[in-house]
Amino acid sequence: MKKTGVIVVILLLIAVSYRVVTAGDTNARVSEEIRTNPAGERAQRSMIVMLADGRQYPVNFLRKGQLVFMGIDGRWWRSFLGDGQPVSLYLQGEDLKGHARVILDDPEYTLRVFAELRPKWPAWLPTWINGRLVEIKLEAGSS
Repeated sequence: MKKTGVIVVILLLIAVSYRVVTAGDTNARVSEEIRTNPAGERAQRSMIVMLADGRQYPVNFLRKGQLVFMGIDGRWWRSFLGDGQPVSLYLQGEDLKGHARVILDDPEYTLRVFAELRPKWPAWLPTWINGRLVEIKLEAGSS
């Protein structure tokens, strides 16, 4: 039994290490596809968000007028704590600007938005696994 546990831990470490090593390459390929094919299938459900410090992430989005939502599964949601921060978006061929903040204090709102943002997410999973919701208010003049 102890051997099985050690093997499982080793396999998990290998899987996590592989994901960490290839994440940058995967993000770069997805970002390139979104930029070169803004009318494509991936660009219809994914955007590129650029943080003030220069980091860029391709993420799924939900747009509701002047609000854009994204769910973040990694630790970088912490960049949007407190008052949040300004961001730039490349969304379906448009360069947009807005202000992003993480929503931590309204679980009902978060669940409603995630129901649309991630409609295939299994309802039986605990809500804390579903990542963090970030709301982006687009600047006036962003279409």
